[in-house]
Amino acid sequence: IWNLIEGAHDAWSGWLCVLVVGLCTGVVAGVIDIGASWMTDLKFGICPQAFWLNREQCCWSSNETSFDSGNCSQWLTWAEVLGQSREGAGSYIISYLFYIVLALLFAALSASLVRMFAPYACGSGIPEIKTILSGFIIRGYLGKWTLVIKCVGLILSVSAGLSLGKEGPMVHIACAIGNILSYLFPKYGRNEAKKREILSASAAAGVSVAFGAPIGGVLFSLEEVSYYFPLKTLWRSFFCALIAAFILRSINPFGNEHSVLFYVEYNKPWIFFELIPFIGLGIIGGVIATIFIKANLHWCRYRKYSKLGQYPVTEVLVVTVMTAIIAYPNPYTRMNTSQLIYLLFSQCGISNSDNLCDYNRNFTDVNSAIEIAAAGPGVYKAIWLLIVALILKLVMTIFTFGMKVPCGLFIPSLCLGAIVGRIVGIGMEQLAYNYPKNWLFSGECSTGDDCITPGLYAMVGAAAVLGGVTRMTVSLVVIMFELTGGVRYIVPLMAAAMASKWVGDALGRQGIYDAHIALNGYPFLDSKDEFQHTSLAADVMQPKRNETLSVITQDSMSVDDIEALLKETEHNGYPVVVSRESQYLVGFVLRRDLNLAIANAKRMADGICGQSIVLFTSGNPPQTLGPPPLKLKKILDMAPITITDQTPMETVVDMFRKLGLRQTLVTHNGRLLGVITKKDVLRHIKQMDNEDPNSVLFN
Repeated sequence: IWNLIEGAHDAWSGWLCVLVVGLCTGVVAGVIDIGASWMTDLKFGICPQAFWLNREQCCWSSNETSFDSGNCSQWLTWAEVLGQSREGAGSYIISYLFYIVLALLFAALSASLVRMFAPYACGSGIPEIKTILSGFIIRGYLGKWTLVIKCVGLILSVSAGLSLGKEGPMVHIACAIGNILSYLFPKYGRNEAKKREILSASAAAGVSVAFGAPIGGVLFSLEEVSYYFPLKTLWRSFFCALIAAFILRSINPFGNEHSVLFYVEYNKPWIFFELIPFIGLGIIGGVIATIFIKANLHWCRYRKYSKLGQYPVTEVLVVTVMTAIIAYPNPYTRMNTSQLIYLLFSQCGISNSDNLCDYNRNFTDVNSAIEIAAAGPGVYKAIWLLIVALILKLVMTIFTFGMKVPCGLFIPSLCLGAIVGRIVGIGMEQLAYNYPKNWLFSGECSTGDDCITPGLYAMVGAAAVLGGVTRMTVSLVVIMFELTGGVRYIVPLMAAAMASKWVGDALGRQGIYDAHIALNGYPFLDSKDEFQHTSLAADVMQPKRNETLSVITQDSMSVDDIEALLKETEHNGYPVVVSRESQYLVGFVLRRDLNLAIANAKRMADGICGQSIVLFTSGNPPQTLGPPPLKLKKILDMAPITITDQTPMETVVDMFRKLGLRQTLVTHNGRLLGVITKKDVLRHIKQMDNEDPNSVLFN
């Protein structure tokens, strides 16, 4: 029975682990959402009856039957708190000042926390997660402090009104939760390769809670972050994303009956000729994304190599002040970015009072169908404000992404695309209104029906820019229709996503995450790249022809010799050979195991001392008068992965990619010639592509 229980525990521990990760991720995401929405509204005013409510909840608690979102009597702006009237120049100036001061306070807190307690908590975290999942270990990146500061810093930096989103950081937060919880299950905590299965599932849960898109999360983990994604991981990721989304749904931070972020109800099907503007939006999205990536990389490179990099908090404060001063006068940049996207996605109803919906409609009764109509002056005013908002958002996001606060990229990208899409949509709608007899529109729009939905164009544009920035395709389309609940618009989304990816690839090779991996010099072998050079393993291996290789012999080195070797060199592990003369390969031993084994042997006090011979063979040595030998055969890897010196580098690169190797040994007729590490491979690829081979991080 005990064996059965142990076997079951072993089989179930993976599922149990992702279950706990999903639970915790859902709870943390709920707390972050609630905190961020309350503090964002705090910049504008307060709910005196119950200060812990945000503007929307405050207005629900009031007993007025109809309220325009956030203009109920319960909610006081800061000007009203100080005794001013709601309108007027005095109240505008007071509100403006409060907005700037509170934004500064939040941003300063966020940047200082990151600077003092967890430098790894800055940025989006997705480039690093990709690198970790490819087999590189960044110590402390997924630790407890990073998790706590990332959560608190994220609430603060989102509330500061900076041009950033909380989606990328949610992936980092979920992976940190996965890493910390995996230590409760020794099978996963102690084994890095096993732990990566949990991290892949955590990444799926992160996207699942960020957007309320569980299937999109699984596909995102598969397409964008994971390196090795077997079926077992797929099922576990699915389960983890499901649990996380379920928990978040029960906390209900969006406070409405829809579990999705930007729920839309378009009742019109799209028309075939609209594919032309949709693909056009894809092309525009790819261009905007390329401008953003190039400009952002240029700025990040400048920050890295100039004095600016030494003053991260000052930089955050300057960008925050600029953002707040520029954003407040324009109603579209003043509002929360998620609210703006929702506004751009939504349809114009009968009761909408926003400028975007100022059409010259004459309703005879409330139930008359919304017909297509000429745009009123409000629409044109809104278009100008949106064009200004587009330029400001683009510029502010270029400077914001990569600052030393937690910041994601999904929401700003969606916002840029939604603005472009809505403007194009209004243009198409007015074309259809003014030229109903044109052959394009005559078939579908002849009756004066409202046959074109500007909100749909906003949705397609949002997908196009986000696709261009991140180069996602499949997961992007699924996330978009899970975000909005618009399943019948899959084809327009697919068309725009493909167009934007092709344009992006034509104008610049890398998406934003790969570009940041290259900028930071992380040792990441991209499995999508082709290696087309004709070099051999002998050209790449270390040491070069005339240098000596650090090796351990199987039965002729003492403990002192090995400790000296460990002190002199920094290698991750050492090949074990029969003797220095023959160089016949026996196996490979890891540095960590050697250190542990020698320390344990000294502690056990079996008479092992510095003069003891270290044995990697199974037989007994001839009896000598000296101290007893130290037998280390059990830590020796007898079957290390080896290649010959004539193996083409194309094959070697493939092995590193597919097997996630850290190093491979080069032999000739069984004799050891050298070692090729992952970093040697990366250096070689850089050299072959005529880039600087020293830009890869070597720590």
